[in-house]
Amino acid sequence: MSITRLVRPDIRGMQAYDAAEQVDDTVRLNANESPRQCPIGNFRRPLNRYPEVRPQKLQKALAGRFGCAVDELLVTRGSSEAIDLVIRTFCQAGKDSVLVTSPSFSMYRHYARVQGARLIEVRTSPEKDFAIDVDALLDACDDTTRLIFVCSPNNPTGTSLESAELERLLRERGDASAIVVDEAYIEFGDKSSATRLLDRYDNLLVLRTLSKALGFAGARCGAVAGPADVVRVLSAVQAPYALATPVVECVEDVLEADQLALAERAVEATVRERERLRTALADYDFVTKVWPSDANFLLIRVVDAPRVMRQCAAHNVLLRHFGGDLDDCIRISIGSRDENEQLLRALGSLGGASDG
Repeated sequence: MSITRLVRPDIRGMQAYDAAEQVDDTVRLNANESPRQCPIGNFRRPLNRYPEVRPQKLQKALAGRFGCAVDELLVTRGSSEAIDLVIRTFCQAGKDSVLVTSPSFSMYRHYARVQGARLIEVRTSPEKDFAIDVDALLDACDDTTRLIFVCSPNNPTGTSLESAELERLLRERGDASAIVVDEAYIEFGDKSSATRLLDRYDNLLVLRTLSKALGFAGARCGAVAGPADVVRVLSAVQAPYALATPVVECVEDVLEADQLALAERAVEATVRERERLRTALADYDFVTKVWPSDANFLLIRVVDAPRVMRQCAAHNVLLRHFGGDLDDCIRISIGSRDENEQLLRALGSLGGASDG
């Protein structure tokens, strides 16, 4: 049974915005556009015209990269918009719930709150390297649980969920919940994308982004992949003309083979630096734990995290301190070799390096 039955009843039959027709090589007098072409910007498409409601060439290219059919993918303004769309589409305010692990990406909680959906949090243990316990997730679900978010690799812990455990979660929840797998960091690990499971599980949604591995955070482009009937509903909820023409063209260009090859080499360099930095950080005696990571960052536990943050800031190095359950922890994004050396010098200025 399709998980479209889990979609909010009031929008299940919602139709997408009926935009003005767009046909190449015609005189377009149907969309209240300006006839004057803006001279700013060297783009293939004129900026005085609306972009495609849904950019077809870009959608095809991203579907090819992410391993799904074209009609199983919706291009979004980063994966953050995809999170918002999914929660608004599936959850009725004051009635339905969203299940997340903790710690994890805070935007799941944010958009659940915006929508008025109840939040169910399942904590993971630092002593177990923040591994996700699928049994704990299943036990926490109730009849209102429409969505389960699994960030893999997880932000900020770097932990990945094993494929067999993901499949068990998909099977156990069946048509009771949509399982949303956020793969923002998947290129930095050794796990295969969950999109390969789309033809076997119709309760699976997969989020992808170009912000990390492709270095396009400023372009704000991502995607959600899932069953075609669910993607159609998500498209109806998404605003028309969601992606600006400059973004569409820049992303089309970065998906060319030569640019993808450059990005792949950059990912390989980041992974090498991650492992080098992981070894180097363990040499400071105020660093009490460096967790393994499948992402482009490391989570460390330190003595006196505020002091470490202040010292690094004084050396023009910005890190991330979350507080709360991670009050003694700091997340470090992997920079270039020179940037990582600057970090190590800043940490070295704190003193207390170990002898071994």
